[in-house]
Amino acid sequence: VLSPRCARRYCRLRSWNTLFVCGTDEYGTATETRALEEGLSPQELCDRYHAVHADVYAWFRISFDYFGRTTTPQQTRIAQDIFQRLLARGFLLQDTLEQLRCESCGRYLADRFVEGTCPFCGYAEARGDQCDKCGKLINAVELKNPQCKLCRGTPVVTPTQHLFLDLPKLEGRLEAWLERTWAAGDWTSNARHITRTWLRDGLKPRCITRDLTWGTPVPL
Repeated sequence: VLSPRCARRYCRLRSWNTLFVCGTDEYGTATETRALEEGLSPQELCDRYHAVHADVYAWFRISFDYFGRTTTPQQTRIAQDIFQRLLARGFLLQDTLEQLRCESCGRYLADRFVEGTCPFCGYAEARGDQCDKCGKLINAVELKNPQCKLCRGTPVVTPTQHLFLDLPKLEGRLEAWLERTWAAGDWTSNARHITRTWLRDGLKPRCITRDLTWGTPVPL
């Protein structure tokens, strides 16, 4: 946060209207995993480390216009409002994914709750989202000899329903908007190249739900 702090000070010296916003991203499997390791609930863990973050920034005399959290009621209302708007406009679709499920624990095993042998390099302790040895991204069902990290049991591949952001439906409008902003804006050549590559390959539907209890509730 030191770099944006410098940018904020510069903007204010120029009398530009500037907001310096930061916060703690508290949802997801990383939080659940750490909470289990420390014998805390996810909320208790987040409360502890949110305070730690705030203390560190205060020690460095870094102040924000707003320092928030993803677990607040306000954040939940905003996220659910975006979801409802997308749903009402037909930009969400439902599809089936195959995921690993531990029957002993009674839960689907998201990335950090499963490990096994990397299908690319053979590393025996690859996670369900990537291999730390070869660096490749992994779909958990691709792991060889997968094991649940909670009970060391063998999970089974199970189909599960999820909601996706229908990016192909937005592709034409997005491309037209990008052409306008590229002409008028100040994009770096690298940013343009990456964006053009995504469009050239065709946008794919993006899954936006998870089989978790620790996260923003889906308002359906």
